[in-house]
This record gives sequence, C-alpha cells and structure tokens, in this order.
Amino acid sequence: LRGEWVGRTIIGGILGYFSVLILPAIILYGYFVEVLRTTARGRDEAPEFDDWGEMIKDGVIGLVISIVYAIIPFGIVGIISTVFLGGGAALGGDGGGALAGLGFLTLLLLIPLVFVIYYIVPAAITAYATEDKISAAFSFSILKPILLNGSYFIAVLAPVLVAVVIWIATTVLAITVI
Repeated sequence: LRGEWVGRTIIGGILGYFSVLILPAIILYGYFVEVLRTTARGRDEAPEFDDWGEMIKDGVIGLVISIVYAIIPFGIVGIISTVFLGGGAALGGDGGGALAGLGFLTLLLLIPLVFVIYYIVPAAITAYATEDKISAAFSFSILKPILLNGSYFIAVLAPVLVAVVIWIATTVLAITVI
C-alpha cells in the first residue's frame, strides 16, 4: 500500500481478469518478475506498469523457466506411469492389474513433485531477475544459498499453511453452520 498502489491494483486486476487470454497473463508474469527484481534490490514499493515491452519479455522468460523446471520431472513420471499402465493393460489378468496399480502409484509422485517445483521456481525466477541472465535461473551455485535459507523456506511455506488452515476452517463451517 505504498506509492500509487490504487492504479497498480486496478491495472493488475484487469490483467488478472483477462489472463485467460495469453498476452495479459504473460504481462502479469512479467510484472511478477519485476516485483521480484525490485524487492531483491531493496525497494519496498511495488514497481509501476510502465515498460510493457520489458514485462512481456520477462513474462515469456519467466514462463519458460517455469516450464523447464516442470516439464522434465512431469515428463519422467508421465513416461514411467504410462509404461506401467500400458504394460498392465497389455498383460491383463492379476499381473497386469498389479502393474497398472504401480502405474497409478507412480502418479502419486506428482504430489511431492508439485511442491518441489513450487519451492524452486520462485528462487529461479528471482535469480534470473537479479542477474538479468537466463542461465542464473539454472545455476546451482546461485540457487543453493536461496533454497537452503530458512527465511525463504518459511516465506514459501506460509501461503501453503494459510491455505490449509482456511480450507480446514471452511470445511468445519460448511459442516457445522451451513
């Protein structure tokens, strides 16, 4: 709520509303990169929506970084589960059922993978934003101190915990009151 926050909130809200279209989503992602950049440099006021071309470029790069971090683990799990499920279907019988069951169990690996990706991607995008090099997003030496920092862990974990608490409270209220 510092600076000209009303205008930024309106612009961000409009972009968020139209983010089902690709370009507004990319601009919003670019703004997210700019927020990380300015915050990492010590500024506590949200940046302005002024350089739309830069936001589009940063949005595309941030999106590519996110996809690269997600596609490899999801691809591996997808291939393994497909092999098990396909093999189970081809084999048939009890052995095929067991093999297909392994395929479904392999899909459960997606749950911790989502959390790992959720943890790594903001640090990678921040590394890109501060270094202005895509390679920084994939540099283990740059990411390691961030990922092993307790403050970063708490900052990433806090929204998850808040969401779980709200979900539990909503469920309890839905069962008891409504």
